[in-house]
Amino acid sequence: MAKQDGIYKCNICGNIVSVLEAHQGELVCCGQPMELLLEKTIGQEGTEKHVPIVKITKSSVKVKVGSKKHPMEEKHYIMMIQIVKDGKVIAGKRLAPGEKPSAIFSIKDAKDIKARALCNVHGLWIS
Repeated sequence: MAKQDGIYKCNICGNIVSVLEAHQGELVCCGQPMELLLEKTIGQEGTEKHVPIVKITKSSVKVKVGSKKHPMEEKHYIMMIQIVKDGKVIAGKRLAPGEKPSAIFSIKDAKDIKARALCNVHGLWIS
């Protein structure tokens, strides 16, 4: 069974799927089960390049990926930033090479939120 809001990757062709609604069945691509990307944390790297840093203001949530600027090149970049609350994705922004690895979200109730970022090379990271 797929995981709600899970992000899966095909280890053969590189397709990536974000699950909007989970039901029975297995996600398969290129004839193989897709891999659920597990959220890596600050304990696995520190905050240098992948862990989202969250700043909450009265009217917004600002997310910057890493304390050192993450590369945003064709072969290595942050693909997406998402806001997670109570285990559910409530907002997100897709990024492309050349853009800044950051996002601003208009969220009124930012209590207990986390941010996660997807690097095309190093996987999924959570604040």
